[in-house]
Amino acid sequence: MTVLQKLTTRVQQIGRRISSIVPSPLLKQVPTLILGLVAALILATSSSVRITDLPAVIAGGIGIVVATFLAWMLVLNVRWQRYVLVVPAIDAIAFSVLRYGTDGFDSVFAAAASVPLLWFTVEAGRRHLILSIVGALLSLYAASLLFSGGDLSTSAEHVRERFTFAVVCTVACMVVFGLMRQSRNRVDEFERMLAESRALAEKVHMAEGLLRGLWDAITEQSAIGTDVTGLIDAWNPGAVKMFGITESAAINQRRIHEFHLPDELAARATELDTVIDSNSANPGFEALIETARLGVSDVREWTYLRDDGGHIPVELSVTTRLSDTGETVGYLFVAHDLTRAQDASRLKDEFVGLISHELRTPLSSILGYLELMRDDRDEAPLSDSRLTYLDVAERNANRLLRLVGDLMFTAQVESGTFQLNEQTQRVAPILATSIESAGPVADAAGIEMVLEMSEDCIVNADGMRLGQACDNLISNAIKFTPRGGRVTVGLVGSASSATITVADTGMGIPAKELDQLFSRFFRASTATRNAVQGVGLGLVITRAIARAHGGEMGVTSEEGVGTTFSMTLPLVQRQRLLRPIVGV
Repeated sequence: MTVLQKLTTRVQQIGRRISSIVPSPLLKQVPTLILGLVAALILATSSSVRITDLPAVIAGGIGIVVATFLAWMLVLNVRWQRYVLVVPAIDAIAFSVLRYGTDGFDSVFAAAASVPLLWFTVEAGRRHLILSIVGALLSLYAASLLFSGGDLSTSAEHVRERFTFAVVCTVACMVVFGLMRQSRNRVDEFERMLAESRALAEKVHMAEGLLRGLWDAITEQSAIGTDVTGLIDAWNPGAVKMFGITESAAINQRRIHEFHLPDELAARATELDTVIDSNSANPGFEALIETARLGVSDVREWTYLRDDGGHIPVELSVTTRLSDTGETVGYLFVAHDLTRAQDASRLKDEFVGLISHELRTPLSSILGYLELMRDDRDEAPLSDSRLTYLDVAERNANRLLRLVGDLMFTAQVESGTFQLNEQTQRVAPILATSIESAGPVADAAGIEMVLEMSEDCIVNADGMRLGQACDNLISNAIKFTPRGGRVTVGLVGSASSATITVADTGMGIPAKELDQLFSRFFRASTATRNAVQGVGLGLVITRAIARAHGGEMGVTSEEGVGTTFSMTLPLVQRQRLLRPIVGV
């Protein structure tokens, strides 16, 4: 039984108990009936009770029996219960008559007439309190009116007795009325809370159904929940589809790390050897959840392992599951199958490589014939306008050739055929050459170029590719910096790395777009808004070059202020320059 079902059952039980708080008319009549039977027993067995009017005593007994019969009828027919107060009225008259037939106010049953009047006080509304008081007063004279023909005693003793009886009845009715009113208020409050509990239970039921529907609707991603030890306690239809394992065969039977390649887990554990306890009983699971455990959502690519030996490349998001008190009670693993995406990317790379190869040959031919037309001495000299046409055609053909080269390079990177010709290189001359090459473009754009270096760094690198990466960063900085701005190129060495920085005072990049900068063909919104030319391949190529050298790219930017790119490479040696370079 679920928590919701237990809550609903409990609410129903409380409802039945509240319904049973209000007694039936027959149950209310039971004390009066018992009192009548006691009176009959006393009259039959005790000689100390004197019967002064036998018909009155008989009439009183008949009245109690009639009232009990009416109470029973009211139980059988609920629609008649609006006349329920007739029963205590008859009881009050019956006891008044009984008192009259047994020595009047000297009777042992003198106070019994007040008992039925309490019926009125337990009903809601002040009018019932007034009716109970009026009933007490009328009961004083009911028997006299019925059996004495209206001859009411006015002796001082009888008046005092009637007054005392009236005061006692009034006080008793007021006390009982106050207590019952307080009880009714508590019952009403409890019923209100019960109604709210029922409404809450219905909302919880609806929410549970909605969440279950959403959970069952996730069929394209696997969602797996675990406890803090990695034991699986949630397994959605997407996981069933991905692994071919039913929910019952996975929950409380398998652990999440069993579906990961051991080599990948070991490699990740090695990366995190400074934070993962070497004595951990399950370092593979620790490697999976370490980042999420620290409060950061971890999204990275992994390879899932099926029971049949099949491999599934996935993008896996790992997040913590928290209790109401904020304590970690488990983890949630949501994975998206990358098989189709990788196949599509491979086909796209093959297509790009094929098209690039096919375009390079005709473009090279076009450029060759353009050069022949320009240099052919056997023909008449070309006019200035025709030379301008040739310049435009040659410029655009060279631009297309560079684009084709970039496309081929990215295809090589994606296919893993990108190779480096690494040698020991000094970084400072490569940077100086890149700045010198970009100088004319910067001068034409009115941009100041600054080179800041206090030391040189020696790295193992492909000089041509490293120069290409620097050219890309510097040309990007120039393109995105308005006239009058500045581009600063720097080189800083540390104990194990050399960092090349290119900072500009340009238009900047929105923070939400920074994580997309190194995607193929992506262009920042500031670039498209300001009509800056480009196809979105330069940064992709630059990062591929950096990673091929064992390094990495970084970027910081503020829109409207500027952008700084950094390229970090493994260091071989640092050399302090005899004269620090500041400026160009």
